[in-house]
Amino acid sequence: MTAKDRLAEVKANISAAEQEAGRAPGSVTLVAVSKTFGAEDIAPVIEAGQRTFGENRVQESQGKWPGLKETYPDIELHLIGPLQTNKVKDAVELFDVIETVDRDRLAGALAKEMETQGRTLRLFVQVNTGAEPQKAGVLPEETADFVKRCRDEYGLQIEGLMAIPPVDEPPAPHFALLAKMATELGLKTVSMGMSADYEIAVAHGATHVRVGSAIFGTRPKPA
Repeated sequence: MTAKDRLAEVKANISAAEQEAGRAPGSVTLVAVSKTFGAEDIAPVIEAGQRTFGENRVQESQGKWPGLKETYPDIELHLIGPLQTNKVKDAVELFDVIETVDRDRLAGALAKEMETQGRTLRLFVQVNTGAEPQKAGVLPEETADFVKRCRDEYGLQIEGLMAIPPVDEPPAPHFALLAKMATELGLKTVSMGMSADYEIAVAHGATHVRVGSAIFGTRPKPA
């Protein structure tokens, strides 16, 4: 199968999951995760109609996306990996959505840089639903206060929540928790679910699913 074939299969699976969950057709946005793949791998997926993409690293993205975005100006690029404050300027220049806002220092830096550049990015708060010490994200019990600080102290418009469940636990309870938190906070966007579990995420209210290997195939091994 080509990437175009796999993209069509993933989109069909999302549509079926929407229908099974009684959700409106097209209510879930597919974020095609293109990390580690080059522009030559991404272009066929764009040409097949995909317009929303996700990347993990700012520096890697700078090597391939400026040219692609110039050719396809309707691309929406999401940063789905951790963002260091020294990369905020570059991130605000390149990305349209940052899904990994998770600390006050980053929130303040984003607010300042967006004002400097005159750009307003869509922002999600990353929640560490499994309270994993090695993983980025705000703890569930601290999320409401953090979202409030982002709004009140930094003037940020937080649109939604994002999470990556622990790999060794069933994802459904984590998806249910994140969706519940978003509803309680009045947030309309819930980014959750990856290649192995995106259909489960759709069933639990995901508005965005982040799918990489199911579209692009096995990731290239680092040299």
